[in-house]
Amino acid sequence: MNLEPSTQLKLFGHKENFNHLANLFSKANLPSKIILSGPEGIGKSTFAYHFINYSLSIDESDAYDIDKNEIFSTNKSFNLLNNKTHQNFFSVDLIEAKKNIEISQIRSMIEYTNKSSFNNKPRFILINNIEFLNINSANALLKVLEEPNKGVFFILIHNNSKKIKDTITSRCINFKLNLSLNEINKISSSLINSDVYSEFNEDFINNYNTPGFYLKLLDFAKTNEIDIKKLTLKEFLLFIIDNNFFKKNLYIKKNFSIFVQLYFLQLIKQLDNRDYLIDLYSKFINDLNNCDKFNLDYETLFLEFKSKVLNG
Repeated sequence: MNLEPSTQLKLFGHKENFNHLANLFSKANLPSKIILSGPEGIGKSTFAYHFINYSLSIDESDAYDIDKNEIFSTNKSFNLLNNKTHQNFFSVDLIEAKKNIEISQIRSMIEYTNKSSFNNKPRFILINNIEFLNINSANALLKVLEEPNKGVFFILIHNNSKKIKDTITSRCINFKLNLSLNEINKISSSLINSDVYSEFNEDFINNYNTPGFYLKLLDFAKTNEIDIKKLTLKEFLLFIIDNNFFKKNLYIKKNFSIFVQLYFLQLIKQLDNRDYLIDLYSKFINDLNNCDKFNLDYETLFLEFKSKVLNG
């Protein structure tokens, strides 16, 4: 299953935001620093690649179809962007085995922005997962955001379940991407060619999910040969912790708090001591955020969660 945002030929939803940005671009009023924020899996990165393709392919054969929000696979810019070889594009993302986006990655990006352009087209910097910037990389990014070079546009992707530095948000225009529950279920079912209720245990289906969440969960289950239809949420969490997937799998790392939230919601419905469970959940999420903020090891926290909550 190909889940890479750069390869997706169809953009589902977000029509109003897309048309707004396209209109700004056509009038040469596009902000040079944009944040696309929303839940994990809502389509932020796919949105960004589609908008960048729209902007760069205007004078090319098989240019972007803005009416259908579709990319042509034969388009030159699409193939260059997909291969990360477009001279007007530079991307930064969290490396799978790393805890943070490192300052060396930001320095490479800054070096690219300081080079002369080889054509008159705009240049786009796409930074995914900005919530994983560490202090040094965030500060380095701030410097270039203060005075970006002419013709360079920054698109920052933010999972809004995680906090980012106020100094970054204050320098950017924030576009919030969301989908209704009906849109999520319709898009998800279309992408997996099946109704979500027939593919997943009902433990995993709720208002907090997104199309990307379902797709990547299904892909994770197939890769690791687990039956996500039969597996309960508790069994799934134990599987993640026992196999250290919170360390080695980026999808799990980015979504673990969602699985935990779902599990606590189940417990709250089943058990009477709501205040204790809410306090326990708040403490765990706070500890999890501190692990992210201070670059601490997750293992002790997850083992404690297993002992006190899953097996408690």
